[in-house]
Amino acid sequence: MPTLISPTTSLYAAFQDCRADWGPGLHEDGFGIGPEDDLDSPDGFADWVRRRNRLDHGAGAPCPAERHASCRWIVEDGEVLGGIAMRHWDDDDLGQIGYGVRPSARRRGLASWALGEMLREARTVLDLDRVLIPCLEDNIASARTIESQGGVFQGILDTGHVRVRRYWISLAD
Repeated sequence: MPTLISPTTSLYAAFQDCRADWGPGLHEDGFGIGPEDDLDSPDGFADWVRRRNRLDHGAGAPCPAERHASCRWIVEDGEVLGGIAMRHWDDDDLGQIGYGVRPSARRRGLASWALGEMLREARTVLDLDRVLIPCLEDNIASARTIESQGGVFQGILDTGHVRVRRYWISLAD
């Protein structure tokens, strides 16, 4: 049974296996990896994990003034299968939730399950009544995942270098 956990240095090797499954480049959506991040050395990885967790907070705690997100890893039997992040600020281009599942773990419903879990967190921690979730225009699997959780298509945004489908999901009871 998969679980969502906060990033942890104890899964360094499992995280490296997950990254290797994606192949070279920065395309592991849901992890918050930037081009300046050193994920290969244990010290660099530990710093990156610390920064991912630094401003995470639970329900009832006020959001810090700086930009931050709740980052979670999809883990099962000690294996990192993917990541999902909920931004605690409005971002018209990135939306509020981004996710990715490693290639070898796809087609198991993990993205839909993780998105459902993060939507519950958006409702309870951030007290949101709706969230914006984008995906690349040609990513039909992600569009179906978003639609399976109640996503309503708003339109296509042309960012100048990619075209993005935009969906709103209502969190009202």
